[in-house]
Amino acid sequence: MTKNHYRLTTISCFVGIFVQAIVTNLTAILFIPMMELYSLSYVHLGILVAVNFSTQVAADIIFSGLIDRIGFRRLVLPCTLVAFTGLILFGMTPYIFPHAVFTGIVIATVIFSFASGLLEVLLSPIIDAIPNENKGPAMALMHSFYAWGQVATIIITTLFIRIAGKSMWNLIALFWAAVPLAAFVMFSASPFPPNKHTEGGHAAVRKQIFSPVYIAAIFAIMFGGASEVVMNQWASSFTERALNLPKVTGDLLGMCGFAVMLGIGRSLYGVFGAKINLRRVMMTSAAVAILCYLTVAFSPWPAVSLIACAVCGLATSLLWPGTLVLASERFPAAGAWLFAVLAAAGDIGASSGSALTGVVVDAARSSSAEEAAIRTGLGFAVIFPIGALIALFAMRAKKDCKCQSL
Repeated sequence: MTKNHYRLTTISCFVGIFVQAIVTNLTAILFIPMMELYSLSYVHLGILVAVNFSTQVAADIIFSGLIDRIGFRRLVLPCTLVAFTGLILFGMTPYIFPHAVFTGIVIATVIFSFASGLLEVLLSPIIDAIPNENKGPAMALMHSFYAWGQVATIIITTLFIRIAGKSMWNLIALFWAAVPLAAFVMFSASPFPPNKHTEGGHAAVRKQIFSPVYIAAIFAIMFGGASEVVMNQWASSFTERALNLPKVTGDLLGMCGFAVMLGIGRSLYGVFGAKINLRRVMMTSAAVAILCYLTVAFSPWPAVSLIACAVCGLATSLLWPGTLVLASERFPAAGAWLFAVLAAAGDIGASSGSALTGVVVDAARSSSAEEAAIRTGLGFAVIFPIGALIALFAMRAKKDCKCQSL
């Protein structure tokens, strides 16, 4: 079978990762309206982000050893329906839980986040299993649709809230539920490549997972995921609260600017990836992300802070998918477990990083203004791109790596 045979499968994976973008970012976009409607705090935002990614981690871990045995089709079809159900419940929360809206939001978040986590451990190995000479660019191109999905989610959701009003926030959640339903229909008509099975069985898995290169990759994606998600999740609140910009402006210039640059970075690698040294680009990107975090935290000029938010999207664009590519090249005979473990590590980094940042912001609010508190939290978060840079350097230092890009 050629890659053209799997064209619909590839497009379906793009739609699947679009679903991930919706469920990962929708709550952050809607949080300020929900904060004002239901008397929530930044701690609640941190809880929701932590629940989102922690549930994804649970899905990653539960299914890490089952995908190769169950198969792609038997998992991807039901999980798109679960994502659909979670978004419907999210939108219906004010009616189903009128006196406990936050509880309803948490329950819906658990449901669609579990589906998102399962998609995360399915889509990358599906793309990896499709016959293709340049799997790295193909992987990056798929992950670019996460960014473009985020851009669409931000723009459409923000404009809807602007036009319809914050009290109508739940209707846009019901609208977005159509995307996982579309993914279900597309995957139903798609052929699936055969699963890759790890050569050597469980003993080989244990040997590979404790390899110094793989351990370094786990830390690289953990810190890389935190570097991406913290700035991503806090960009809207930062531009609105710290820079005193209207919400629509904050969403479009903050989160949307970040997402556009994230998509550009991944798309560029998808087109030109075969011609560049991925590891070198990733290490440079991590260094640029460090500068972006410091600029956002300490720059006295709002325009410079906004630019740094956007550039951080470009700088962190390859830290997650690039680590998947490097690990896949290093362990070509590994099965879906390789992606599942790395996805779990990335989600752990994303959830803990965002939650810790929220704790720092709330702690700083007790002794300083809101603007200074948010800047303090983002200044603290510079430890994440620093950690990513150190982990990538550690991967480079290992002598047992055999693939060309390593």
